[in-house]
This record gives sequence, C-alpha cells and structure tokens, in this order.
Amino acid sequence: MIPALLLCPLLAALPQAQDATRPPRPVSPILLALDLNGDGILDAGELAAAAKSLLKLDKNGDGQLTPDEYRPPRPDGQAQGNPPPRPADQGNQAPRPPQRPRPPLDTALDADGDEIISAAELAMAPLLLKKLDVNGDGRLTPDEFQPKRPEGAPARPDKP
Repeated sequence: MIPALLLCPLLAALPQAQDATRPPRPVSPILLALDLNGDGILDAGELAAAAKSLLKLDKNGDGQLTPDEYRPPRPDGQAQGNPPPRPADQGNQAPRPPQRPRPPLDTALDADGDEIISAAELAMAPLLLKKLDVNGDGRLTPDEFQPKRPEGAPARPDKP
C-alpha cells in the first residue's frame, strides 16, 4: 500500500504529464504586445495604450499590421500569411480544408475584415477592443478574448 503523502505529488503531476505530449498552443503576438504586465488580463491602462503597444508588431514600419506580423508562427516555421488564391477553374481539385475561425482579438482589431490592421484601425484599437468587454468591467479577461470552443467539442484534457 502506498502512503497518501507519497501518492499526492504523483497525482498532481499527472495533468502536467498529459500537457507534455501536446504541443503548446502558440501565444498570440497581439496578446503579448497588449498585455504589458504579463498577467493574462488586459486592464484599462493596457487597453488605453493599445495603439502604441500594437505598433511594436509593425516589423516593416509601414504603420499597419499584416497577418505575417500579428499571427503566431506556424509549427512548421512558415509565416502565417494568407493562403494562395484559388485558380478560377477548380476542375477536379480537392476542396481546401475549412479555415480556422480568427481569434477574437484579431477580428475586433480588423474592423473591415480585410486581414490587415490598418493605421486607422490601430488608432481606434482601444475602442475596437472594448467591444469584447462582455461584462463591461473595463478590462478583458481570457474568457472574453480567447476563441470559444465549438459546440460539442471535447474539453482539452488540461482544462476542465
């Protein structure tokens, strides 16, 4: 029989062992730029500074953010650009797999939906992000800015 004191640390380590088999979820560069204190919550001060904070992602200095600047890198190391356009004559080509929904932070900041966060959208960033504040407390918590799990999707083993 194993004493309970020895068993508790082993049981506590089980969820971490499951996490080791799953590659870590990439962190949004937008979230990293906005969350100045790194607490995972976007407070009123961070939201007010959003326009300036997001400019840190503007690698080429053109005053706007393109997908390769604000999306996390893919696991294969390639940039997260737009998929290549489809030819007009699709013939017998296999259909492309469905695109993942865009994260709420990306969608909120890209008001016109063209996948480029323009200079005007950057300037309006504090107002655009406030639309995600569902409970109106003046800050954004992960439940407000992280993608929602599709209906009926199984919970991740490391999350209740």
